[in-house]
Amino acid sequence: MTDEPKDTSSEQPAGAAPAVPPKPIPPKVPPKPAAPPAPPGPPDPPPPADVAVPAYIEALQQALPGAVEKVSYWVGDWTIVVPVSRLLEVGRFLRDTPEAAFDYCSDQTAVDWPTRAQRFDLVCCLYSTPHRHRVRLKTRVADGEAAPSVTGLWSGTNWFEREIYDLFGITFTGHPDLRRMLLPEHWQGHPERKDYPLEGPGEIIPVSPADWLKLHHVEEEEPKTE
Repeated sequence: MTDEPKDTSSEQPAGAAPAVPPKPIPPKVPPKPAAPPAPPGPPDPPPPADVAVPAYIEALQQALPGAVEKVSYWVGDWTIVVPVSRLLEVGRFLRDTPEAAFDYCSDQTAVDWPTRAQRFDLVCCLYSTPHRHRVRLKTRVADGEAAPSVTGLWSGTNWFEREIYDLFGITFTGHPDLRRMLLPEHWQGHPERKDYPLEGPGEIIPVSPADWLKLHHVEEEEPKTE
């Protein structure tokens, strides 16, 4: 019986380094699609032709020429857009005029649209208890621009405006007690702004609100006397 010849083509000579297999070529990762542009703000659509504008809005436009920039109608709700310089004037008309009689501000809030020059929408949701109708009174405010306080018209907006100041950083001239409401006075930034960092204000991330307060309210130790 004869031995078959041994294939030594794959054997390495003695003392030679082991062959290194080639590194696998990673698959090509397709580029991420570009992020969609930031929305410029709500369109505030005008009322359709078959919907009549309420009489109190027409009376407002006649009594205060140029005070109404736009009248919008969306899913059954009316919105009046006014310049911030005429907010109190329009609000007083809507409260005191008998056909309007908006004696109650059920809510006041803001929305941030950073790409706009006037980045904030400031919105008062008004209700008339005599007539049982509603309207939104909206104005646009630039970053760093102050809005007039409507607490003299609807006193219940005191805390609404404090909350807006706290979370958006909008200041209100004429407010009787404008200060933070939900966050500590030392808090940096305003969390409802869309450019607020998701991880927090960035200086120190505490493990609990109690620890945060300890960091900012550390009492100095009294000097020891011998």
